[in-house]
Amino acid sequence: MKLVLTVLARDEADVIDAQLAFHLNAGVDFVIATDNNSRDGTTEILEAYARDGCLRLIREPAEGLRQGEWVTRMARLAATEFGADWVINSDADEFWWPRGGSLKEVLASVPQRYGVVHAFWRCFVPLPDDGAFFADRMTIRLSQQAPINDPKSVYRPVTKVAHRADPNVLVGRGNHGLIGSSFRALATWHPIEVLHFPLRSRAQWLRKVELQGDAFTKHIARAGTGYHLTAYSALQHGRIDEQYESTLVDAAAARRGLEQGTLVTDTRLRDVLRRLRLESDAGARSFALPHERGEPLEFPPAPPADEVAYAVEASVLDEADAVRIQRQLDTLEQRLLSLEGRLG
Repeated sequence: MKLVLTVLARDEADVIDAQLAFHLNAGVDFVIATDNNSRDGTTEILEAYARDGCLRLIREPAEGLRQGEWVTRMARLAATEFGADWVINSDADEFWWPRGGSLKEVLASVPQRYGVVHAFWRCFVPLPDDGAFFADRMTIRLSQQAPINDPKSVYRPVTKVAHRADPNVLVGRGNHGLIGSSFRALATWHPIEVLHFPLRSRAQWLRKVELQGDAFTKHIARAGTGYHLTAYSALQHGRIDEQYESTLVDAAAARRGLEQGTLVTDTRLRDVLRRLRLESDAGARSFALPHERGEPLEFPPAPPADEVAYAVEASVLDEADAVRIQRQLDTLEQRLLSLEGRLG
């Protein structure tokens, strides 16, 4: 089978090199990337992978962060021009980690009658920025033992989807699902976890807030997301530094979280990227491609204790989904009551 990854990037130079190298070593055969007006070196990194023959680069000059539209274009190209059997639509700050085997092996084992596999975020918390590489510094993640249902929280339990290739696929905003797809979802099995690094540094967060805020205020097609709107409001009122500092987990908070079990130490990505890092200069690339290593990455099965913790977080995800559905039903009910009142 052939597995294609799509990624949309804008000013992600601190993470995109590691993201591409990791997935190509974890079982991805080819990458389709869209660069949306990057100015921080992201374009040069993508060009380096394109020269090595493992990436198709699409340059998108339009403004407005039309994520669903641009990701859909890449997902369809994966099916029509690159012979994909499966497609993963990833954000630049996500690392899709197979729980045993490789990404390709996991997806190849899915019965033919299913076309969508759900993976869920495992979010790493922002630690004070000492200038070190993000994966060396960010080795503590949230261990969700109860659902966080606050729409303004970046740590809400969220699923992403991998899907069989389809020339007519329509990817929803945020890559959280497909729209109008006939594919049947294998929703109760989560063989891939998504290691998520949304807040890596003040500079990265500020760029993200500015980009999202611009999309919210100037482009009608882009509606606001809770935590981005909160941060953009702080930026507009000169409180962005205060808002960013409030997200950081200092040493004392980290120690308490580790003792209470709400935080866990997770060095898997750090350790893998250290093995992939090139010793000699390769231009814009800092990490080895599979043919340069001569051996694939190994993803051994998780120990029993981690399997139990993973099952707990999967059940938390189900609880959070039930809350979201109820919230949507309540909103719909209020709209119907309002409509009935106006008609009356």
